[in-house]
Parts: sequence; C-alpha cells; structure tokens
Amino acid sequence: MIKELFSRQINSITVAALLVALSSLVSRFLGIFRDHILAGEFGAGDTMDIYYAAFRVPDFIFNLLVLGALSAGFVPLFSCLIKDPKCKIRTIFSASPNREAWELANNILNILGIVLIVLGGLGVIFAPLFMKFMTPGFSPEMQLLTANLTRIMLLSPILLGLSSVLGGILQSYKRFFVYSLSPIMYNVGIIIGALFFVPNAGILGLAWGVVLGAGMHLLIQLPTVISLGFRYIPKIDLGNKNLRKIGRMMVPRTLSLAIAQINLVVITIIASTLASGSLSVFNFANNLQSFPVGIFGISFAVAAFPTLSAIAFDRKKLIQQFSNIFRQILFFIVPATVLFLTLRAQIIRVVLGSGRFDWTDTILTIDTLGFFTISLFAQASLPLLVRIFYARHNSKTPFFVGFFTVFINVLLSLFLGKRFGVSGLALAFSISSIINFVLLWIVLRIELGNMDEMRILGSAIKFSAAALACGVTVQGMKLVVWPYVDMTKFLGVLTQGVVAGIAGILVYLAFCSLLKSDEFFEFWQAIKRRLPWRKIETGDQGEARGI
Repeated sequence: MIKELFSRQINSITVAALLVALSSLVSRFLGIFRDHILAGEFGAGDTMDIYYAAFRVPDFIFNLLVLGALSAGFVPLFSCLIKDPKCKIRTIFSASPNREAWELANNILNILGIVLIVLGGLGVIFAPLFMKFMTPGFSPEMQLLTANLTRIMLLSPILLGLSSVLGGILQSYKRFFVYSLSPIMYNVGIIIGALFFVPNAGILGLAWGVVLGAGMHLLIQLPTVISLGFRYIPKIDLGNKNLRKIGRMMVPRTLSLAIAQINLVVITIIASTLASGSLSVFNFANNLQSFPVGIFGISFAVAAFPTLSAIAFDRKKLIQQFSNIFRQILFFIVPATVLFLTLRAQIIRVVLGSGRFDWTDTILTIDTLGFFTISLFAQASLPLLVRIFYARHNSKTPFFVGFFTVFINVLLSLFLGKRFGVSGLALAFSISSIINFVLLWIVLRIELGNMDEMRILGSAIKFSAAALACGVTVQGMKLVVWPYVDMTKFLGVLTQGVVAGIAGILVYLAFCSLLKSDEFFEFWQAIKRRLPWRKIETGDQGEARGI
C-alpha cells in the first residue's frame, strides 16, 4: 500500500490537484502551527522582523536561479524527453526514461549546485552589507543579527535547489504524492527548530530549523527519483542542446522572478522604516492569505502543468483544459475569499493571538489580511495563467507584464505605506495582483482568441450567488453562537469560527447544487471515484491495482 502510494502515476488533473491540495493543506496547517509558535514566543516585534528579513537574500537566490530554470524550461522539456518513443529501456515494470532525459537532469543538478554554492559563499561574505541596504530602519545590532541568520539560511537554497530538480522529475512522471510531501517536511523542520533549537541557540535556532527543513525537503524525494531510474553522474556538458534550450527559455523567467524578488526587497525596506513589528505583521498576514492560494491555485496549476505542456499548441484542447481548471479554481477560491473576509478576526485570534502577540498586533494583522483577501481570486489564478505561457514556450510575456505590475506595486507601496502603514502594503500588493491577472488574460485572449469566457462567466455567477449566501450565513451564525461562548477565551473564539465556517460551507455547497454547478458535480464525482468501496462496487480492478 505504502509502496504503491510512492510509485503510483496519477493522470487525472483533478485527482492530482486534490492530492497536491491535501498535502498543501497539511503543510499550510503546519505553517499555521509554526506561526502560532513564533507569534506566541516572540510576538510581532523586532525579533520576528529580523527573522523574516533574513529570508530575503536566500529566497532571492533560490527564486532567481531554481524557479527560473525549472518552471520555464526543465519540466516541459524533461516531460517531452521521457515520452520519446525511441526509448528502448522502458518496460512494463520500469518507468525509466531515455538516457537523454537523465543526462539533462544531471547537467541541471551539477550546474545548479555549483552556482548555488558560489552565490551562497558570496552571500555569507557580503551579508552585513546587504542588510544595511535592505533594512535601513533597523538598528546596527538588529542588522548584524539579521546578517548572522542570513548566513545560516544560505545553506537552504542549495538544498532546496537540488530538491526542486528532483521535484521537477516527479512532476514530469506525475508522481504527485511524493512531490506533495516535500513542503510538509520543510515545515516540520522549521517547527523542530522553533521547539528544540531555539531554547539552546536562541533566534539562531530558527535559522537552523530552516536548514533542517530544506534537507528533509530533499531527502523525502530522493528514493522515488532513484526508483524511476535516476543515477547521479558528476558530469557537466555545457554543449548539451537541451541545456542550451532551457537556458534560452529561463532568461525571461529569471528576469521576471528577479523583478518579483526586488518587489519583496522594496517591501522589506519600506516595512523596516514603519513601526516595530510591521514586517512581521505583513508576513503573518501573507502566510495566512497564502493558505487558500497554495491549496487551490498552485495545486491545480502544478497538477495541470505536464498536461498543459503536452497540448500547448493544440488551441482547442488547451482552451478546454484551461477553462475546466480555471473554473475549478474559482469554485474553491470564491467561498474561501468570503470565509476569510467574514472570519478574519477569528482566524487571527485563533492562529496568532497568544503569548506576546497582543491586541494591537491582532488589529494590525486583521486589517492587513483583509486587504490581502480582496485579490485572492487573482493570486490563485496567476499560477495557471503563467504556466499557460510557459507551456507554449513563452516566458517573455509574463516577464514584461510582471515588470509593469511590480513597478505599480512599488509605487503604490510607497504611497499607501505612508498613509495606512503595513496594511497599505497589503492593499498595494492586491491592486497590483489584480492588474497582473487582467493583463495576462488580455494577452492570452489576443493570442488564443475565445477563452470560453461565457461558460466561465456563467460558473462565476453561480459561485458568487452561492458565496453571498455563504457570507450571510457566516455572519448570522456568528451572532447565533456568540451568546453561548466566552469570546475572551481561545475555545470560545474557535467554536464561533468553526461553527459559522462549517455552516457557511454547507450553504455554499447546497446553493451550488441547487444552481446545478458543473464544477460542484465534477468535484463530487472525482471524490466518489477515489472511494475504496466505489471501486469494489464498480469492479474497477485495473484502477485498484494502480494500472
């Protein structure tokens, strides 16, 4: 059973997305538990500002090199190579691809590893200089401590970079179960650091927890990749034609990611000049709003990418798949938006409201989360839209659109940050995300023609009507539950939020059913097909064996 889970290929986009979403749900819950520990232990103050600022340089290196190469080029090209009909070593018992694919994987691993080690070394040397530029509002003591945390954390992009190559291989082979475990392991490592390293090493223990999580992220994927036929070869072939093709494809994507990372650096700079704890509040709220984005937006985009890559130049099939996936994303993200808006106070108080995280921190985070939430539909859709361009070997358009929207975000952050504080940064982020979504859609519309907008609009109207009923129900149930619980206690706030949230979800699903939402019934059928007793009833012997 366990072996089957690790080795089984998943061809259904919906099922793969649900699996990745389930894993993301577990990972996000662990992330919430992590933030609960950090908020209770340190509050939204200087210590957490230092911790989040220390991520900027390692994240910059990782996103710039790793995500640029993998998302724009490696996965589509490797997916193509393993389907090469000339492969003679593949048998019914083995999923091994041809030698050309493995040579590409080894090339990427070796080059990426060397570059990440060199950049990490430079980061260690110049960390104090970087912190003076990135955190001008910090005191010299805070800047020095941030630099020390950064030096430790610079080990993480090396490990995560190698792990991401393995993850690209697993995505190409549609081994989504193992792939989906890696972010869980990452958060487990950070939690171990917070619980066990901090008492002995102080805030440096948080940094070592990040490194531990990155190592676990790598190790969980390695056995399955080896079972697929991967064998490490310490060789670099810069003349490899596939490597050069990835290089050409990744340049615009890397530039796009560089712009996005510069955007985060600017936000860090601005937040460091605001009230103490502003950077912490921004990151706490951002982590919470990323919960539905990761579960519903990124999960579907990741699961669909190999399929989209295979049909990228078949316009009819591409639009059909895009429409189906986009409507499924909306089916989940629309009610999530309503729940986050109506229950954000309960969410903040339950997740973060303990220990040193006081009422002032709570109010600031509630306001910030509210501004983030208004763009959830755009944030959840962007990973899919961007991958459509990548599947069609076009990474330039997302770069130019991203460059423009990041420029807008920086201007809005400077303007709104001065007037609304940290919540103004979230509002600027949401406005720029919506602009990004609209511009990418327009470009795709020009390139592909009709994007099945009428069907999407019809589904969106049904979701919106059901979500409105959901919101009214949540607000009503909060009032119903309120007299019967102690709202000054954790359990009382949790009870009110859970009861109101469940009632709202049930009403949303009921309205979707009454309105005959295709997405609701497709989702329900996908669930039923995976039930074990369903397989027995239908006699689906092949499916039960995982064939």
